[in-house]
Amino acid sequence: MKKTGDHYEQLALDYLRRQGLSLVTQHFRKGHWEIDLIMREQDTLVFVEVKYRSQKGYGGAEYALSQAQISRLRRTAQYFLQTQQLKEHQTACRFDLLAVDGQGNEQQISWLKNAF
Repeated sequence: MKKTGDHYEQLALDYLRRQGLSLVTQHFRKGHWEIDLIMREQDTLVFVEVKYRSQKGYGGAEYALSQAQISRLRRTAQYFLQTQQLKEHQTACRFDLLAVDGQGNEQQISWLKNAF
């Protein structure tokens, strides 16, 4: 499972780099919580959650993020800002979802800016 997740996070990283974002860090952890990618787009920090689903059932990868996960991601992002000595209300940031659906040549990537 970890190997699959790493593959799709690398795919997401490559995709976002092609869109002009630069990597700040990968797999930022606070205890058991993790942010997949932290990127920078100009002056904005972008916290990216990567989701993969082989099929679009139940809405696919775009709908695979629960409210509990969103809450954990927000708290982990706050912790990241604290470790970098950045003020939450003075730092431009957003939360994006990069959703990958399908298999092989049939994969579709959806990049949802300001997803939550």
